[in-house]
Amino acid sequence: MGKNEQREEMPIISSPSNPQKMDDHHVVALEVEVPETLHQVGTDSWFQVGVVLSTGINSAYALGYAGTIMVPLGWTGGVIGLVLSTLISLYASTLMAKIHEYGGKRHIRYRDLAGFMYGRTAYVIVWASQYANLFLINIGFIILGGQALKAFYVLFKDDHRMKLAYFIAIAGLACVLFAIAVPTLSSLRVWLAISSVFSLIYLTIVFVLALRDGINSPPRDYSIPGSKINRVFTTVGAAGSLIFVFNTGMIPEIQATVRAPVVDNMLKALYFQFSLGSVPVHVVTYVGYWAYGSSSTSYLLNNVSGPVWVKALANITAFLQAIIALHIFASPTYEYLDTKYAIKGSALAIQNLAFRALVRGGYLALTTFLSALLPFLGDFMSLTGAISSIPLTFILPNHMYIIAMKNKLSSLQKSWHLLNVFFFSVVAAAALVAAFRLIAVDSKTYHTFADL
Repeated sequence: MGKNEQREEMPIISSPSNPQKMDDHHVVALEVEVPETLHQVGTDSWFQVGVVLSTGINSAYALGYAGTIMVPLGWTGGVIGLVLSTLISLYASTLMAKIHEYGGKRHIRYRDLAGFMYGRTAYVIVWASQYANLFLINIGFIILGGQALKAFYVLFKDDHRMKLAYFIAIAGLACVLFAIAVPTLSSLRVWLAISSVFSLIYLTIVFVLALRDGINSPPRDYSIPGSKINRVFTTVGAAGSLIFVFNTGMIPEIQATVRAPVVDNMLKALYFQFSLGSVPVHVVTYVGYWAYGSSSTSYLLNNVSGPVWVKALANITAFLQAIIALHIFASPTYEYLDTKYAIKGSALAIQNLAFRALVRGGYLALTTFLSALLPFLGDFMSLTGAISSIPLTFILPNHMYIIAMKNKLSSLQKSWHLLNVFFFSVVAAAALVAAFRLIAVDSKTYHTFADL
């Protein structure tokens, strides 16, 4: 092992590549190798990890699902789709969590697990796919931050001088400052509580104002807009967005922070995320669509009516929460860069602050530029779901689970997992085509640096 590698005592899953034995009642405890990293491993409680996961799904993205999912799918398709997405995402995430220690090694990065199972080529492909996934998610967060900040500004001064691109730039700068101040995912701690408060504020405000609007408004139009061919593409694109709602594409990286017993505690965190943690996003999505029907936008705070100060509070908390949430999804990139360049010592050391300012600042500057260039949030949800969220969340976990548990699975169980691999591969291909079509259409409708 390298000088920064460590070993820890904890139970693991028995597997064909692991010589340890497991009977019907006991898991044998042995040393589990932890790969080299300069970020913290095995320090967080399952509750903190559950809050991290819930922070991602209850981010300001949740304010857009009424428009990006319910509008193209309608009541029946939207509700069934969201419920099924919740259950299927939980199932796939638990598969991933159970093989975290496959082969006697703690796989703290998705690419490490892929490389361990499939070889170097898979390592590179998964690495590229995951980082593309996280990059697109972070583009979305900066667009969200810019939209929230612009909505806040327009409440007080609607002079059309400040364009969306300017607010996206401000959001990007705020994310840079936060990335410099908070070195690792585990360092979020108190920020997670603050993020939860922010989420509670804007979700509660949207819920109350939308409920009031729905009660006081005339009957809404819930018909699915567009021609038949457009409906096909928007429906498939919405399927990509459904996958995006509950999935991070970074389960191993988040599980890396949880204390032993790793699998049991991660399962607790996932059960928290997909039970209590998923309630707000469902409620706000359904109430928003009920209140505004097919006119629901990709940012519900643009639909609601109410006191200026209340809407201002909701917008500013959505902006601030987007900054914290982005940090979660950027953390694998930060971990890679910190480990590669051996950033050690105090997080407040001048050289470490300078490194984070330069490297993380450069990454976020590129992210911010692309966010301002093509600020089509709904399209990026669909594209992210198609390119990487579906493969990382559904296709690979099912196939990896077959490999890890092949001697313990019946033929029927193996067939079930292979069916999942095939089905979600087809969904991913269809969603990718639909997402590119949506972006092409919107690119014709809106110019670059559009002021949406």
